[in-house]
Amino acid sequence: MSNLTKQDVIIAAWQALEAPAVGAEELQQIQLELARVFGQAASDSPASIARVLADEGVDLLHPDVLEFDARWRAAKLHSQTLEFGSLAEALITVKELEDSAEKSDRLGYKARVLAAREDCLLRAGSAVLEERERAEAKEIASWLGVWLNTPDLFADWLELRLLSPQFLKKFGEN
Repeated sequence: MSNLTKQDVIIAAWQALEAPAVGAEELQQIQLELARVFGQAASDSPASIARVLADEGVDLLHPDVLEFDARWRAAKLHSQTLEFGSLAEALITVKELEDSAEKSDRLGYKARVLAAREDCLLRAGSAVLEERERAEAKEIASWLGVWLNTPDLFADWLELRLLSPQFLKKFGEN
């Protein structure tokens, strides 16, 4: 087993490219090398790869890097299933959604979030689920309603909601 780190592979891959500066094409090649060495699940974002290279003094083609990173994040989020089955899953998913969803991309997510909210509302009204699961589904549906109506305020609102006495009394610390 090799003791190579991701940083080692990123730097070695960049050196093998012999490119004077790094843009989208070089980042994509480095991502492929990371996937080859560490597996597909180990795919690092273009921005995180660029950060490693910048720390090494590599010249970056910043607009190209930023555009490629935005496209990569949007594609990654679009390919993922939005998971809202529990509060823990919902917290992870909304964090990814907030991190990945640029203002211009929000319309693309709106239909998926609306569908997820409808699913949560159905689960909240289910006689089959336990009370805790129904309560969590209702809570998540309210989160998604806020995201749909005021996405720019959502992150701050959620932070306050998670610290509210009502939330803590109902769900405890999450």
